[in-house]
Amino acid sequence: MSDRHLKLLLIDQDPIFRLGLRVTLEAIPNLEVIAVVETDTAALQILAEIAQEDPNQLNLVVLELGNGRSSISQQLGLQFCRQLKALYPNLPILLLSSVQEPGLLLAAKSVGVNGYCPKGTPLPELVAAMQEVVDGGSYWFRDTEAITTSLPSTDAINRVSPHSPLPFSKLRNNLRLSGIGYIDATLAAVTAQLQVPGLPVLDRAILAGRRRELLAARWLLNRLLVSSQERQEEDIPVAEEPPLTPSLSSAIQQRQMSPLLSPGALQSALFASCITKLQFPLQNVTDVALEIDIFREEKKRELLYLILQKLADQLDELRASQIEINQLYEVKSILLRDLWQSAITDFFGRFSRIKVGDTNIEIVNLLLQNTEVVQRDILNQIPLVCELYCYLLFQTELYIDNGSYPAVSHEAKSQALMILENLLIQVANGVVQPLLNSLADVETIKQNLYSRQFISTREIERFRNDLSWKYRLKNYIDEPKAVFESRYDLFVIAPRGIAKTSVYAPRNQELAKLSNIPLVVTLFLEFSDAIAPRLKTLVAFVGSGIVFILTQIIGRGLGLIGRGILQGIGSVSLIEKNFRKNSDRTK
Repeated sequence: MSDRHLKLLLIDQDPIFRLGLRVTLEAIPNLEVIAVVETDTAALQILAEIAQEDPNQLNLVVLELGNGRSSISQQLGLQFCRQLKALYPNLPILLLSSVQEPGLLLAAKSVGVNGYCPKGTPLPELVAAMQEVVDGGSYWFRDTEAITTSLPSTDAINRVSPHSPLPFSKLRNNLRLSGIGYIDATLAAVTAQLQVPGLPVLDRAILAGRRRELLAARWLLNRLLVSSQERQEEDIPVAEEPPLTPSLSSAIQQRQMSPLLSPGALQSALFASCITKLQFPLQNVTDVALEIDIFREEKKRELLYLILQKLADQLDELRASQIEINQLYEVKSILLRDLWQSAITDFFGRFSRIKVGDTNIEIVNLLLQNTEVVQRDILNQIPLVCELYCYLLFQTELYIDNGSYPAVSHEAKSQALMILENLLIQVANGVVQPLLNSLADVETIKQNLYSRQFISTREIERFRNDLSWKYRLKNYIDEPKAVFESRYDLFVIAPRGIAKTSVYAPRNQELAKLSNIPLVVTLFLEFSDAIAPRLKTLVAFVGSGIVFILTQIIGRGLGLIGRGILQGIGSVSLIEKNFRKNSDRTK
């Protein structure tokens, strides 16, 4: 093996995998991890900076092909590999991926990828593969070497039909496939945005227009770059594809995803989607005040990331303990409390202190004294927690919004993602609430955590008052109304910020337990529902009578009076005119 120093850039969307691999590799002599990034954009930025400073400080890129499961993400990953090879042709690329499909591996090899190892490869073999690729060779994992060599080459795939009358059919077909791939990837991204809850009407209309434009562009591309003979030979559809119905979309998704998907893989896919959405702006766009609104955006994101990581650790512990489904419902409160406590401890630091006046206060110990209040007001109010845990631990069907969805279906993942986002946001609110109760106006806290608009004492007190009113309205009006309407309100992360949506869920047991003011609210809602139709009928009848009186009786009477006045004025004018004529004749 060559003694050439390994200096690599690691690109992967999984934060836990990135951290573990980096720590493992940095313990190996003659190997240096220059940078670890999550997105392709961040990787290109770092590569540009390195190219300006010293191109020799990096000699290998190790990356996952998209997120490892989504076909759209995999196609985007191939495009990124092609882009890397175009920008840095001498920089070798090693795939460290969960991808195993021979077609994708062949496509990766054709765009210039120098090697491939599946995730889970033993460390000595992984390091040997890196060294081989850096030394100018190629390395394909032993189980895939035969596959990639036995498959037909790219030239064979794109070989022009002997019956084709055009000399540039191969070039034209490559252009068409490249364009179709880009359009399909963009179309899938636009379709996914259309499914985001809480999307404004204007944004939805714009995205729908973009989707129609992309469908038209794909149709035109097929028409312009393929002759009629080639279209018949290749059986290329030229008609616009209708939008997928939910049932058809679900069927396609189930075919693409393995029915034997492990719970760990299911969790990784869901958490990867959540991490992607955490890159969106985190501004609160609802009319409900949230405790985390007082934080700067980067601090909100840091806290949500931390809670997600703690949740992953908690799920691993539950799997190791071999907990049963019925036990989850018994320990739900304990799980949420432990998640909240661990998030507070790690976010502020177990032994961190703050000086208030002449006293040094341990922040974590002070905040944990509010456990009972936070548990009652926030943690116990988080909906569908056990359903989410069962989905992630046991792959149970997700019954929500008046539907039952298989664990591997697209609908189940979409619903579970909303529940997960709401869980993260509410636990984060629980982390901030005791801070606002005890240390809200401490200068060190304000400087390190708060948004600029909340640094004055007046704004902080106004914000606390808004939160206080929120809980009053929620306890006495909003929550009873939600119980009566059989729904849960969820806070989700949308492209424009933190939005609010609602899902149907039976809440008959909670409705039976309501008392005092909440019960009065539900009775008033029921009374209004009962009397509203009759009241509308009465108002419509009275309104029709008033209109009839105003128009047919009073209106006509006023018209007659006005006509009489006008006629009288006209008669007086005529008499005066005749009188003046007679006077002139007499003179």
